[in-house]
Amino acid sequence: MSLRLQPIQVATGSADTESHLVLSEGFLVAVLTRLSDDHEDRAGMWFLEAGFGRVDHPNPPTFSDLDEALSWIDRQLGRAS
Repeated sequence: MSLRLQPIQVATGSADTESHLVLSEGFLVAVLTRLSDDHEDRAGMWFLEAGFGRVDHPNPPTFSDLDEALSWIDRQLGRAS
């Protein structure tokens, strides 16, 4: 089953508020947040704000775009991307 994105604003305490809930089979598996201009060379990239279950990670990664993030999440869930 494919992943579904739901846009949402997250109160991160910074300018990084543009986010997406990532759902798999009706379950919330991750929250991705777009990095603001405050992050200079990483601005516009996507950060794993929170991962749940197999998507949880001790060192949350940053992705160049949403496609890269979704592929990584698929792999964490044990699915080919």
